[in-house]
Amino acid sequence: MRPYIHKDFLLSTPAARELYHRFGEGQPIFDFHCHLSPKEIREDQRFETITQVWLAGDHYKWRLMRANGVPEELITGDGDPYEKFLAWARTVEKSVGNPLYAWTHMELKNYFGVEELLSEKTAPAIWQACNEKLQEPGFSARGLIRQSNVKALCTTDDPVDTLEHHAAISADESFPVQVLPAFRPETALHPEQANFRDWVSRLGQVTGKAIASLHDLEEALSQRAFYFKERGCLIADQSLQSPDFTVGTRQEAEAAFIKALSGEALSPAEQNAYQTQLLISLGRLYKKTGFVMQLHFGVLRNTNSRMFPITGPDAGFDCVGDGVSAASMAALFDALDKTDELPPTVIYSLNACDDDKLASVLGAFQQGTFPQKMQLGAPWWFSDHKDGMVKMMKALANTGLLSGFIGMLTDSRSFLSYARHEYFRRVLCNLLGQWMEDGEIPQDCELIGPMVRDICFGNAAAYFGLK
Repeated sequence: MRPYIHKDFLLSTPAARELYHRFGEGQPIFDFHCHLSPKEIREDQRFETITQVWLAGDHYKWRLMRANGVPEELITGDGDPYEKFLAWARTVEKSVGNPLYAWTHMELKNYFGVEELLSEKTAPAIWQACNEKLQEPGFSARGLIRQSNVKALCTTDDPVDTLEHHAAISADESFPVQVLPAFRPETALHPEQANFRDWVSRLGQVTGKAIASLHDLEEALSQRAFYFKERGCLIADQSLQSPDFTVGTRQEAEAAFIKALSGEALSPAEQNAYQTQLLISLGRLYKKTGFVMQLHFGVLRNTNSRMFPITGPDAGFDCVGDGVSAASMAALFDALDKTDELPPTVIYSLNACDDDKLASVLGAFQQGTFPQKMQLGAPWWFSDHKDGMVKMMKALANTGLLSGFIGMLTDSRSFLSYARHEYFRRVLCNLLGQWMEDGEIPQDCELIGPMVRDICFGNAAAYFGLK
């Protein structure tokens, strides 16, 4: 019997196999949105156990472990590393059908050469084998990035960050991978967060100017954006729930900022006015800096109020929220486009029901001087599985140009998550191969193959201006 993860995994037709092995498999990776720690990359962190590199910070796995009845001590708590690994092994046995089942075994095979299925029975031997591998030179943070054939990656960085780790990495000629910052003014857009006022104060300290008005905030963010640009930044990123960009004047936004700065809670109307005006201002800023604007929508965060004080954010207690309306997105884009200040933009919605709608809105704002300026981003978070990827790519193909798609990203905190790029590439090739098999597209790998190559790497490198 062949192993579960084999060379033709997920490739169900001869055309799919040819597309993947000839055109997709060897492409480098540009991971343009991840949450890896630049400090850990700078320090070339070593990992004592598979638990440290595999389970720490991975809320995808944490959610499944909770679903399997694993106590929090063995998830985010201070439980023994081996017991945590064993708890994950027991969970993997029950996770058939979940994409994590495939990702888990792809990571074990790709990095550690382990082809056995992870289970409670096989866990002791796999624990020992992986931990032994982690002591080898190529299994540090940088080593794992090199193994994954990563050409460049963009971390996610707060405007107040000094970017000192990025500077040190850039100056180190022994590490050829570009590690670039991404500008993420997340807190600026969320005055409802408890740390908003403290963050605004810190931004003022970093820029050397007290922030007492919305104009002051915008000036400070502009200063920091250009600081990021000087240090290689290509991308800005922000995440919202389901904002309404059709409402709210500049005057209302200014009043809302003053109110939030005084510690008062904003009404939904005030929140919408504030986010609308600030995001329009940020869009104009990104046009000036040359940043691509990434927008994430449709996530409902920190829903479990009992667990939040225990685990903090990003611990697996977020969920799919309502989508963003077409009218809202069109209003934002139009406000920027009518003055020719709409930057290249990538939209991600956590609600997969938005795929066709968002693709159609994006199509209304494409620009002849910039191919595929407006991008429907890869399936995000709860949708980055085979079904979600196929659905998204079909929506893009039906409404625009699949050939111009900028492809996959990890959106991960784990140095082992690059297997997700391989997973995506296999799904992409299988979809195109099936279309070829069914006669829906030409049965010509010389025509379709370059399209695969571009989606895997070339389109993203060109779109973001990777050097």
